[in-house]
Amino acid sequence: MQMIAHYSVNDYASFRTAFDADAEDRGNNGLSLLQLWRENDGSAWALFSVSDAKAARAYLDGAAAVFNSQAGVSATSYHFVETA
Repeated sequence: MQMIAHYSVNDYASFRTAFDADAEDRGNNGLSLLQLWRENDGSAWALFSVSDAKAARAYLDGAAAVFNSQAGVSATSYHFVETA
C-alpha cells in the first residue's frame, strides 16, 4: 500500500526543514518516503510506502498536527492507494 499526500504550505524552505526532521517519527508510524515533489513555493506532494496502515492513520490523526504546525502547513490531503 502507498499513500499520496498533498501539503499546502506557507513557505517551502521551512516546510522542507521540518519535513526532513519528521522522517524518524513518520518511519516509526509505518510511513517511508519514496518521493517528494515541489509544485511551487506553496505546494508539495509526497509519495509514501505504508507498512502499517493503522499506525499511519493514527499518526495522521494525531502527531501529524504537531508537524503541520511546525512546518507551516495550512492544509493537507492524504490518499491511501494500492496498485490496481
